[in-house]
Amino acid sequence: MAEPEPFPTVLVSMPFMDVDRPSIQLGLLKAIGQAHGFPVRTLHANLDFASRIGVDYYRTLAQWREPMVGDWLFAVEAFGEAAPDHEGKLLTRVADERLRDRLRRTRERDVGPFLDSLLEALPWHEMRAVGFSSTFQQNIASFALARRLKERYPAIVTLFGGANFDGEMGLELVRAIDCIDIAVVGEGDTAFPRLLKALAAGADPAAIPGVACRVDGRVVATAPAAPQEVLDGLPVPDYAEYFDRAEKLGLVPRAERRAVWIPFESSRGCWWGAKHHCTFCGLNATTMRFRAKSPSRVLAELATQAQRHGSFRFEAVDNILDMRYLKEFFPVLAESRAKYEIFYEVKANLTRAQLKLMAKAGVTHLQPGLESLSSNVLRLMDKGVRAAQNVNVLRWARYYGIDVAWAILWGFPGETPQDYAQQAAVAAHLVHLQPPASADRVWLERFSPLYRDAERFGVRDRAPEPSYQHVYPGSVDLDRVAYFFDYEIQDALPDHAYDALRAAVEQWTAVWKAGPPVLLYQATPGSLQIYDGRHQGSEGTYRFHGTLADIYLACSDRPTTAAAVRERLRLDLPLPAIEEAFTQFAQRGLMFLDGPLALALALPGQPA
Repeated sequence: MAEPEPFPTVLVSMPFMDVDRPSIQLGLLKAIGQAHGFPVRTLHANLDFASRIGVDYYRTLAQWREPMVGDWLFAVEAFGEAAPDHEGKLLTRVADERLRDRLRRTRERDVGPFLDSLLEALPWHEMRAVGFSSTFQQNIASFALARRLKERYPAIVTLFGGANFDGEMGLELVRAIDCIDIAVVGEGDTAFPRLLKALAAGADPAAIPGVACRVDGRVVATAPAAPQEVLDGLPVPDYAEYFDRAEKLGLVPRAERRAVWIPFESSRGCWWGAKHHCTFCGLNATTMRFRAKSPSRVLAELATQAQRHGSFRFEAVDNILDMRYLKEFFPVLAESRAKYEIFYEVKANLTRAQLKLMAKAGVTHLQPGLESLSSNVLRLMDKGVRAAQNVNVLRWARYYGIDVAWAILWGFPGETPQDYAQQAAVAAHLVHLQPPASADRVWLERFSPLYRDAERFGVRDRAPEPSYQHVYPGSVDLDRVAYFFDYEIQDALPDHAYDALRAAVEQWTAVWKAGPPVLLYQATPGSLQIYDGRHQGSEGTYRFHGTLADIYLACSDRPTTAAAVRERLRLDLPLPAIEEAFTQFAQRGLMFLDGPLALALALPGQPA
């Protein structure tokens, strides 16, 4: 096969990508391009901006979803006179006056010099193409740099892709933003090297599957190729430039062991969403079908990256865990000499034994898709789990030392005031478990069932989140580029229906921050002792004996029904008697009841 023509390309990650980890998009596409013989390099320009304005301030902006101050900061540099908010009206939505002033100064004093410095960061005159990967609030900063590059180097080809270019969003951005030459809509593993090959040969890129561009003033797009089937065939992402740049900027220490989270990919899509798309989820826009790497391939990739970069912390970018990893991946890690810290997103139906295994294998952080403590609301979300399963994950994650990222969402069609009154009432009994990071109304995201089937769910008055009006010029159709939307739901509960739960979560968080309280049990045959240290000033010990002790312990490992308890313990008791015992425990805040299911809330007093 003939060698491809040299076509030097730079892949850029602009603000506001997280500063604490490299971009897997850049790392993977660089490795793919080089595997096809193209000289591809990367530029984590987000690091430069974090260094310029301060890392803590940068992190605040990177984590800020509403209003979209990150995109707003770069809008004038991206669109010039066409930018819609030169006066800074968006900042009226920022409550903190000092922060408003700092944002104005950042826009006026830091953004322009930052972009100018990037023009001197690389030999752009040697580059034939520059590619931008864009997710969430990366669009406008990317457009601002692309505009500068096109002005100085008109021949350079600008390529765009990433989640912000999925579906009609990408097509509208290609139509409306003149600094975009070509966009890849969908997965880029196949399209990217084919695109470089076409550009290097002077061929028409418009014929490549998954590519959108302007031809004679109109947008031409081809359907994406089939998603990448065999993930084992993908190269290991190349993160060398991130670490080199972060070290030079003083953001990462020069040390053999560093605490940087290294992204890795063990699967794509969502096996649950392919069957039951969660009501509010806008992820996996066009590639829901689940595919996974072999466990052996992932084990080898983690070892390679640890050796390359001296960090043993790994963040899976998967939307959901491949369940076969519980048999083929985590047991191998648990028995190996590798000592990693690992983050995974999982479904919240994990058992105690599975969480114990994952903890032994090095899983220290989980995001279990846990968004409610009401089984009725979870049903409306189409989550496929019950509230008792969510609580059980929190219990055993706490016991085995796993940090859990979770939130409570509300505002779903069909919910009732009782759903939230019950959650507010039970929250006081759960303060020994990790609290939610937030409790708020569900966002309306493009590609979610709430968005796609608006009429069925009673969604009305849908409009792009107001920040978009302060960011994009009037020539852009906001309905086609927005990912987040404001909306109303027919027959929605009034906002005050959530006040009690909101207050309960605030109290839960405050108690936890003061020092995680405990609810612990010790047991001997026929005897149970539960120490309740959840609430300062009312600490105490419960003691139960005989059948009551046995019933409680039978509900410890997992949510259990009265019938299952009677069968397991071989009790000669009617079911109502066992259910009454459940009720008595629940009234003391020692059990969580979920329909027919009962779950003990206390954790073993012995070490894990």
